[in-house]
Amino acid sequence: MTNLLCQMSNRVDMVNPCGLMKLCHLVKPVSVTLVAGRNLSQLKTLPKPTVPPLKQTCELYLSFLETFLQPEELNHTKKLVEEFLIPGGVGETLQKGLERRACNTENWITDDYLKHECLVRQTPVVVNLNFGILCPRKDIRDKQGQISDTLPVEYMKGKPLCMKQYEQVFSSCRTPGAKRDSLLLLAKSSNPPKHITVVHNGQFFLLDIYNSDGTLLTVDQLCVQLERICNSSLQTSVDPVGILTTQRRDVWNKSYISLMQDETNKESLSAIESSILTLCLDGPMPPVSDERMHRKAAFFQMFHGGGSQWYSGNRWFDKEDGARGIHGAHTVADGAVFLETPHVIQTPSDPLPMPQKLHFNITPEIKQDIEEAKQIVQNVDVEITVFDHFGKNAIKARKMSPDAFVQMAIQLAYYRVYQQCCVTVEPASLCTFRLGRLTLIRPTSSASVAFVKAFDDANKQNLEKVDLLEKALKEHKKRTEMVMSGQNLAEHLIGLMCQAFEDNMCVPDIFTDTSFNKAFYFVQVTTSQLSSKTGCLTCNTLDRPGIYDVGYSIMDNHIDCRVSSLEASNTFKEKDPARLSRALEDALLDMMTLLEETPRQL
Repeated sequence: MTNLLCQMSNRVDMVNPCGLMKLCHLVKPVSVTLVAGRNLSQLKTLPKPTVPPLKQTCELYLSFLETFLQPEELNHTKKLVEEFLIPGGVGETLQKGLERRACNTENWITDDYLKHECLVRQTPVVVNLNFGILCPRKDIRDKQGQISDTLPVEYMKGKPLCMKQYEQVFSSCRTPGAKRDSLLLLAKSSNPPKHITVVHNGQFFLLDIYNSDGTLLTVDQLCVQLERICNSSLQTSVDPVGILTTQRRDVWNKSYISLMQDETNKESLSAIESSILTLCLDGPMPPVSDERMHRKAAFFQMFHGGGSQWYSGNRWFDKEDGARGIHGAHTVADGAVFLETPHVIQTPSDPLPMPQKLHFNITPEIKQDIEEAKQIVQNVDVEITVFDHFGKNAIKARKMSPDAFVQMAIQLAYYRVYQQCCVTVEPASLCTFRLGRLTLIRPTSSASVAFVKAFDDANKQNLEKVDLLEKALKEHKKRTEMVMSGQNLAEHLIGLMCQAFEDNMCVPDIFTDTSFNKAFYFVQVTTSQLSSKTGCLTCNTLDRPGIYDVGYSIMDNHIDCRVSSLEASNTFKEKDPARLSRALEDALLDMMTLLEETPRQL
C-alpha cells in the first residue's frame, strides 16, 4: 500500500499545485510472482526467548559498568549485586518468577517492552518515540504480497524471521490513555477497514480505497479521488487538529477526552483511528539554497512535518502515514519492516463516491491546546551528509565488519569532540524469536574505550592501534551475537525489575541504584543502521534533550549519515550535530588511513 501511494508523490518534477503527479507520468503496476501463504505460517515453529542465567547477566552488568563508572561507584554497585545474588534471596525469587512468565507467554521481552516501556511513556510520540523514513527521489514499482498475506518469509543467516509485525503495519492506531496508551489492531478483525484517511491543509477526509466487489482502486482512480480532496480543502486557515498528537501523551489524553464529548468529533476520531493508514498531502517543501539544505528540510518533513509553520499540523502521529517517506510508531512495528512493505493493485470498475470530509467542533480549550502543541517540534537539529570516500566494499576487503567499523568511528568522533568516552546503544533484531522485535546492543566496551583513547596518542605505534581496533571489533561482534541470541543484560535486568512490579514486591536496591540509571537510561549516543538497497535513511527517536542520534546506511561505495539532537531550548544548543558529523567523517577517514598505512595479515 505504501508503495502505491509513493507513486503519486515521489516525482517532484511532475506534480501539480496539489502535490499530485500528472496521470500520464504514473508508473503502471507490474506483477511479481511470490509463493503464497508462508509469511505467518512459521510463527509457531519459531522459538520463544528464554531467560539468561542470573549470574551471567550480573557479571556482564559489572563488566559494562567498568567502562564509565568511577571506582567508588563501581564498588558500591558490586556490593548491591552480591546481595542480589545471595542464594534464596530476592534475585533468585525474581529469576524464578520471570522464568515462569517466559514459559507462559509468547515473548516476555516484547511484552515488557510494550507494557512497561513503550505504551507508558508520556513523552510526545513525534520526535521522542516514533521514527521516520526518508525515501530517495526515484520511481517505485509494485510487488504483490502484503495485503494478501503472501510475503515470503525473511531469513537471517539461514534462520526464518518472525513476520508478525507485517500484520500490524496497516490498520493500527495508538490511542492516548491517562497512564498507558492502547493499541488498536484491526487488520485481522472480522470487519477490517476498507478506507484510508487523507489530510490536506490540516483537513481530514475518509477515502474508501476498495470497490464493492472487493478490488482496490487503480492508481488513476486514486489520483482522481485525491484531486477531489485537494480541490475541496483549499482553505488553509483551519485549526490543525492533527498537531494535538504531537503533545505529551497525558496532555493529548486530556484533549482527546474533551474532543470525544462531541458526537461529530467522536465520529471523525473513529474514522481516523480505524483507517488503514493516513496519507498526508503536503504542499511544496520550504525553498532551500542547496542539496544539503534540501536533505535537511526533507528530514524534518518526514520526521515531524517541518514544524507548525509548515506541515506538522498536516499529520496524525498516532497513525502510520505514507508518501515519499514514512512516519511510523514502534508500538506496532520496527523501522526495517516499512522498507519492505509492498502491496497489491487490482482492476476496479465501480463509479467513485465523493470522499467524506471529517469535521471537528473546536472549543476554546482545544484551540489553546493546539497553540501549545505547535511548540513541540521546534528544537530538533540535524545534519545529513553523504560520506563518499568509501563504503562497505573497502571495509570488508580488510576483513572487518562494516557496522562495527562505523560504530568504532562514532565513539572515536565523540571522544575527539568532548574528550570523554560515550555510552552508545545500537538496535538489533530479535525476529528469529516468536513475536521478536528490536533489542539494543551496547557497543561501548573496555576494548572500544582502549581503542579510542589510544588512537590519537602519539606514543602509541600504528600496529598497536590496529590491534586495539581489531579487539574492539571482535568484542562488538561477540556482544552482537549474544544480544541477538536473547542474552541481553539490559532486557534481563529490566525484566527482573518488571517481575517485581508484577509480584507487588519492593523494588530491589540494584534497580534504584544510580549506576542502573546511568547504564540503561542515560546514554549519550543512540545509533542505528537500517540497511536498504533503495538508499532510505531513517529519522529516529530522539529520546530526550542533550543526546545525539546517529543513523547510517552503509552502501557499497558510500555511507549515508544523519546526526540529530533534541534541545531543551532553541536559544542554547547543548549539542552540535554538524560538529559531530564532521568529526565522524574525519574518524572514518583516519581509521581507513591507519589500515592502509599499517601492513597486517588478512
